Amino acid sequence: MPVFADKDLEFLLALVAEAGRREVMPRFRRLAPADIRQKTSPIDLVTEADTAAEAFMSAEIGRRFPNALVIGEESGSRDPSRLEGLGDAELAFVIDPVDGTFNFASGIPLFGIILAVVARGETVAGIIHDPVGGDWLVGAKGAGSRLRPAEGQEEGVRVADAVPLPEMTGGIAWQFIREPLRSTLARNHARARSQIGYRCAAFEYRIMATGHSHFQIYNKLMPWDHLAGALIHAEAGGYHARFDGNPYLPSHTEGGLLIAPDKESWLELRRELWAQ
Repeated sequence: MPVFADKDLEFLLALVAEAGRREVMPRFRRLAPADIRQKTSPIDLVTEADTAAEAFMSAEIGRRFPNALVIGEESGSRDPSRLEGLGDAELAFVIDPVDGTFNFASGIPLFGIILAVVARGETVAGIIHDPVGGDWLVGAKGAGSRLRPAEGQEEGVRVADAVPLPEMTGGIAWQFIREPLRSTLARNHARARSQIGYRCAAFEYRIMATGHSHFQIYNKLMPWDHLAGALIHAEAGGYHARFDGNPYLPSHTEGGLLIAPDKESWLELRRELWAQ
């Protein structure tokens, strides 16, 4: 019997939507100063919406899957040792209750709820929910990725066609990249056609998986930010690997991540953007 089934995915789709309706949207543009706290810097925030949504989803998942490992961004940030179980857990759920917290706290409607399912060290399902638009981007290992609207018929999604670097659009998560790589990437990024910077991995993965942007570079690899999006992008036909070319696994928190339409584009980006 599989540790995770289609009916379980439907449960999670409903759960993230309920978390958005119940805990996130009622607080959007209604946060008091005391509801917003810094974690590591003025651009790394946590709000009452983050903690409430994570607690709600963790409790509901725990009731349905009592033996599973459940890791949320806030609990994982407080106790990083919890991440050590992701590599060998029979079943694990990884939650980002509000991805794009800086945007959320600033009143900008560019944030999402991310949930990834990991089974025996492999990401098997990913959900990115937009609580403002009310839709879901969802991928399952070996089954492709699709966009499910709030109303209407869901449709499969596909990454952008491969093009040369001067025709690519993409972004770099600058806040976690240190020198000298930061300056190298900044200089060479100008070779691309244009750049994006949403400060929200949920929407960066969405725009890539739906074919409207070509690449993204991340240096900090916290699982709640990337497991779901990387799977969704791969199931939409894309390619990703860490900076050294090795596969990205749920247990990884370092080594960087380069997302591209295909392996050839990845190699071109790795060669051109890292050029001295």
